[in-house]
Amino acid sequence: MDALTQLSVLGLILSAALLAMACVKTDRVRAWRDGINPSGEELPDAFFVAARVTFVALAGVGIYASVQGFGVSDDTAWDDSELTSAVQGATDALDGSSGFGDIYAEDNDTGWIDEYATRIEQEVVEHGGGDAPQYGVTATPAATNTASEARFTVSGGGSAFCMQVTRTRSKDGDYEPPGIAGGQGTVTVPSYDFAVTTREGGC
Repeated sequence: MDALTQLSVLGLILSAALLAMACVKTDRVRAWRDGINPSGEELPDAFFVAARVTFVALAGVGIYASVQGFGVSDDTAWDDSELTSAVQGATDALDGSSGFGDIYAEDNDTGWIDEYATRIEQEVVEHGGGDAPQYGVTATPAATNTASEARFTVSGGGSAFCMQVTRTRSKDGDYEPPGIAGGQGTVTVPSYDFAVTTREGGC
């Protein structure tokens, strides 16, 4: 339970207490007051009416604020079904995709992994749907990742998934920008294909 939800629950409890106070009979309040301060002046009925109206009004405000808080909390937290659907959608979108690599990177370079983690997070949020939060997803790379295979623990809310990404060199997709004079270029931008699968649980 996040902090906002806890605050909303507390608001409902306080509102219920205010409503209970508003329902206490006038005679009982006067009896309590006489027992505590027998010499005190007797309060008029109008005082109790005003107090009841105040308690009910405060309870109404508390209930309204708590309901709004539950709504905000739902919009800012991933539930299991939302994350499951979003991760599956991101997996389908990333599987079979391709992208360009660094022209200066070696074959064993793992610099692409952190960038791909950000791409995963963006894809999951994009496939979350209208009711899902627009943030709160993390894709944490595993420590044993290599240049060709990487695993990411995708988490949000209380659920986690292990996304495995296989990166394969694809020379057919390489891009060779033209040279300065418009002739053949001397630089090749390497292309890579990605195969992506996902299973439940962390990596």
